[in-house]
Amino acid sequence: MRRADRLFQIVQLIRGRRLTTAKWLAQRLEVSERTVYRDVADLQYQGVPIEGEAGVGYRLGEGFDLPPLVFTPQEAQALVVMTRVAQQWLDPALARSSESALSRVLSVLPADQRHAAQHIPVYSPPWGLTAEQQPHLQLWRESTQGLHKLALVYNDAQARTSERTVWPLGSFFWGAVWTLVAWCEKRQAFRSFRLDRIQTMTGLADTFKLSDGQRLMDYLRQQGVDPQALAEGR
Repeated sequence: MRRADRLFQIVQLIRGRRLTTAKWLAQRLEVSERTVYRDVADLQYQGVPIEGEAGVGYRLGEGFDLPPLVFTPQEAQALVVMTRVAQQWLDPALARSSESALSRVLSVLPADQRHAAQHIPVYSPPWGLTAEQQPHLQLWRESTQGLHKLALVYNDAQARTSERTVWPLGSFFWGAVWTLVAWCEKRQAFRSFRLDRIQTMTGLADTFKLSDGQRLMDYLRQQGVDPQALAEGR
């Protein structure tokens, strides 16, 4: 990677995160931490408002913007593949949004790169979520973001049916199955539910307020998962 490209990538990576360490940047860019320190110092000298310091982390100051993004052919192809997967495994609203975003990316590519991206031979067959599961996944995501309670009728692995009022916290995709994590009012504990075992899901007007020990990060730590590593895909 040319140094000019690396400097551009550093700004992009810092801009997309709340706080970014030199160690993380070095791993992503496949360079040494010393190189990252030198590059950040050069960017700061050139007037890029990168705040923070070595050993703590960096963030980009407000009001700074870059020219429109330029995608490599490989990045464009990756977006095409991800959109194809999204059509089968995401809820309808996110699937439509991913397709819209991809259209805008493809529209600014040169014709040969656009053709190569659109014809990459990697597909996701139409055997993903059922027509019943898609709206459930969307309602779960929207209720998680809006802090609204949900009423579930659920079949467990032994085919026993139960009714639950839950506080939705997050969704996890395992390649063929979605599991939905929540705080369960009935059990007063975290519970996970397989999307394909939910009979009915009803949005409630009641909202919830999480306390310490009830948040998604608390659940992840109980499972021995580092929340930051999960967010970064590590």
